[in-house]
Amino acid sequence: MDEDTKRAVLRRIPYGMSVMTSVADGRPSASTLTWLSQCSFHPPLLMVGVQRNSRMHYAIETSGALAVHFLAEGQDDVAQRFFQPPRDDEGGKLHGMPYEAGPVTGSPVLADLPAWLEARVTDRVARGDHTVFVCEVVNAGLRDHAFEPLLLSTTPWSYGG
Repeated sequence: MDEDTKRAVLRRIPYGMSVMTSVADGRPSASTLTWLSQCSFHPPLLMVGVQRNSRMHYAIETSGALAVHFLAEGQDDVAQRFFQPPRDDEGGKLHGMPYEAGPVTGSPVLADLPAWLEARVTDRVARGDHTVFVCEVVNAGLRDHAFEPLLLSTTPWSYGG
């Protein structure tokens, strides 16, 4: 198999861009997310791929929960902020964005993004350098009914291959 061709094909899998949040040891954690998909209607399940050596992975493993925040077209700057973990000293903000504890899981819910979900981990598959967490959706919020999702393919970045 030609490695360049494989990488080029894998990078064409369509992904939305989101921000995921969780809490571990009393500290909020957050990261940009691209590897997300719904995988069941009843119960409503998501699968999320998270790099195993990340602080975000530790937070999800520790808390057993996460929140996913959908980004709208034009929110590339928000996605880019969350490429790096937020500082611990932001006082109720993650990368300048206010949040509150999610009502069901306690995962941070960012106040200024168009839609969000809270989910509890039900299963995990650890292979390669990522863990796939299967999570049941336990709460949701929609602030902008007309938003169009930010797609990875419309940004200068790639994650895959």
